[in-house]
Amino acid sequence: MAYLKNRIITIANQKGGVGKTTTAINLATALAAIGENVLIIDLDPQGNASTGLGISRKDRKLSSYDLMVGTHSVSDVTLETVVPNLSIIPSTMDLLGVEMEISGSNDRVFRLKSALSRADALRYSYILVDCPPSFNLLTMNAMAAAHSVLVPLQCEFFALEGLSQLLETVDQVKRSVNPSLDIQGIVLTMFDSRNNLAQQVVSDVRTHLGEKVYHTLIPRNVRVSEAPSYGKPAILYDLKCAGSQAYLQLASEVIQRERQRKAAA
Repeated sequence: MAYLKNRIITIANQKGGVGKTTTAINLATALAAIGENVLIIDLDPQGNASTGLGISRKDRKLSSYDLMVGTHSVSDVTLETVVPNLSIIPSTMDLLGVEMEISGSNDRVFRLKSALSRADALRYSYILVDCPPSFNLLTMNAMAAAHSVLVPLQCEFFALEGLSQLLETVDQVKRSVNPSLDIQGIVLTMFDSRNNLAQQVVSDVRTHLGEKVYHTLIPRNVRVSEAPSYGKPAILYDLKCAGSQAYLQLASEVIQRERQRKAAA
């Protein structure tokens, strides 16, 4: 099935360990499970999204590096995953050198956007880009190519401080290279209902950002943490665990917001 227009969502947070890759993998799996044709682009040199979807290092003969330097197309570098309707462009450590290779090019910020504007990317209804935990040329490319940014936010003390920095970064990208970029939503992750501080963080974020914050809370969950070591999304590893159910609920919210956005357009 071909789509006249897909939805490109960059999943980003300058802070590591907030559940960014876990959110990318499980949200993509949940969207695929309800019939969407989904592509993950692993733009993190660590390659955790690739590993978490069972793509071994030896199978990553081509990667997002080859896409970024312009030697190969989306269809060339895409691999199928164990999840029906979900494909991935894997990452390798070669990405560490991509900034140096393309930094002198006039189109260095728009490499990913250019690649995703071609016909072979339009077969996907959703493209999720998993970014490194820093603001560099890879993240800039992801934001320049995206329609929106989804921000996983850990329910901990420094969350709001880090969030304000990220929102400022999004504003800078919007002013300089992508005027249509928007915040898709804030996903509160690693929530522990027994922790009073976590409850306070949820309250503070909702007070500051209102409807931008998804209703779904992603709980701390052992099964979600175990799943990547088996090369599976949590939703495949243990569908009934609290974390998997939360990501299915999040996918429903994402779809609902997309319907509202299209209706308002």
